Amino acid sequence: MFAEKLKKRGEAQWEIAPFGKMRVPIIIFADEGLIRDMDEQVYQQAANVAALPGIVKASYAMPDAHWGYGFPIGGVGAFDPDAGGVISAGGVGFDISCGVRSLHTGLTYDQIKGNEKELADLLARRIPAGVGSESKLRVTSLEMDDMLQGGALWAVEQGYGHRADLRRIEENGRMLGAEPRYVSDHAKQRQEKEVGTLGSGNHYLEVQRVAAVYSDDLAKAFGLALNDIMVMIHCGSRGLGHQIATDYLAKMIKVAREEGIELADKDLACAPIKSEVGKQYYGAMCAGINCALANRQVLMHLTREAFAQIYSRANLTLLYDVSHNTCKVEEHEIDGHKKKLYVHRKGATRAFGPGHPSLPEDLQASGQPVLIGGTMGTASFILAGTTEGMTLSFGSCCHGAGRAMSRSQATKRWHGKDVVMHLAQKGIIIKGASPRGIAEEAPGAYKDVTAVVNATEIAGLARKVARLEPLICVKG
Repeated sequence: MFAEKLKKRGEAQWEIAPFGKMRVPIIIFADEGLIRDMDEQVYQQAANVAALPGIVKASYAMPDAHWGYGFPIGGVGAFDPDAGGVISAGGVGFDISCGVRSLHTGLTYDQIKGNEKELADLLARRIPAGVGSESKLRVTSLEMDDMLQGGALWAVEQGYGHRADLRRIEENGRMLGAEPRYVSDHAKQRQEKEVGTLGSGNHYLEVQRVAAVYSDDLAKAFGLALNDIMVMIHCGSRGLGHQIATDYLAKMIKVAREEGIELADKDLACAPIKSEVGKQYYGAMCAGINCALANRQVLMHLTREAFAQIYSRANLTLLYDVSHNTCKVEEHEIDGHKKKLYVHRKGATRAFGPGHPSLPEDLQASGQPVLIGGTMGTASFILAGTTEGMTLSFGSCCHGAGRAMSRSQATKRWHGKDVVMHLAQKGIIIKGASPRGIAEEAPGAYKDVTAVVNATEIAGLARKVARLEPLICVKG
C-alpha cells in the first residue's frame, strides 16, 4: 500500500503525501535498492508518527530505517510545544542516549601490528561487557543524582578523564534539564553497578584502522589520516535508560487516553509536552542522557589505561561523542520563523552543519563529526554534518547499518563460533561475552553500511570523511 504512494522528490529522497490521519508527509532518504528492501512496517510506523499532534514538516526515515518500538529505528520527528505537540518515550527508545564515541590513539597500524591479540585480550579483561555485566565502579544512592545531573562532567570530576574531553562531547558532556527526582528508585538501583559497562546487543568497543579518506580537508580538520588507529565505543544508558522508558510508556498510555490522543500503536505512547507527565519524562530522559555520557566517559578512561599498558606512545584523545536515541529542544526554522522544537531522533544521529553555535570553535568550519557504526565484519564511517541537512532533516542522518533481519532470524542462520572463525580469517579479532550474542550481530544480519552512507551523502544529509575497518571488536 505505502510503496505505491512513494514519489521521488530528489536524489535519494522519497515522499508519501499525507493520507488518512497523517498530519504531515513521510520523507524517506534512501537509494532505490534500500527502498526496495525496506520493510513495509517502516512506512506504517512513519505514518503513525506523522499522525501525532503537533508534528511539523514531516515524519522522516533515514537510509538505515527498520522496524522498532513505536517510531521506526532511523525515525525523526519534531514537535511544536505551542501547537499541542507531544513527547514520546517510543520516539526516543529504551536505550536512552545510546551513542558512539570515537577516539584517536596517536598510533598507526604499523605501530600496533603484531600486538593485536595482546591488545584484544587486555581490552576484553578491562571492559565489562555482556548481559548483566557489572563495573568495579559503584555509584552509591547518594552519588547517583549527582551523576544523573553531571553526565561526563561528573565522571571527569571522579577522575575518569580530562576536562578537555568535554569540548568534544555533544552538549559539552552534560545535558541540561535533567531531573533525577523523576527517575524511579528502581531505575537508579539498576544502574548502581553498571556505570562503565558496555552491556549487550549491538554494543561494542572496536579498534579500527582508517582505510580510506574521502575529503582531505575534512579529514585534516578532524585529525584523521590513512592507517591511523581509532577506537569506537558504542553503548548507552544501560538498565537505567531502559527502566525510564518502561516507567513512562505506562504513564503515557494513560495520559494519551485522557487527552483524547489516538494511538495507532501503544508503543507510540506520548504525552503533551506541556503536561505534567510530559515535563517529568523530559527531565528523566535528560538524566538518562547524562547517565549514558558518564558511562562512555568511564569506558574511555578504561580504554586509555589498557592502551597505556601496552603502548607507551599512545595518546587517546576524543574526536567526538554523539547520541542517536534522544529528544532535544532545538531551534529550527519553520515557515520562515525560528521555533523551539522537541526533536526526537530514534536510531538517528544529530548531524549539525558548519557554523552551528553548539559546535566547538575548531569544528565551526567543518561541521559536526557524525559517527556511523557499521558491523564487526565490514566498516564504520566518519561523516560531517552539512548546512543542507539542517533544512532537510532538522540536522539528522543515519546512525549505522540498520538491521536487515531480526536477532532470532540471525541465530537460526549463524553460529557464534563460526562467525568468530570467519572474521578471524579476515584478520578481525572478536571478543564476545556469548556465542549467541555474536550470532545475533553477524555482519550478514545488517544492511550494507556503505550503501546506507552513500545514500546519506547523496541526499545531502552529511558528507563522507573516512572509512574505518575493524581490527578488534569487544562485543557484549
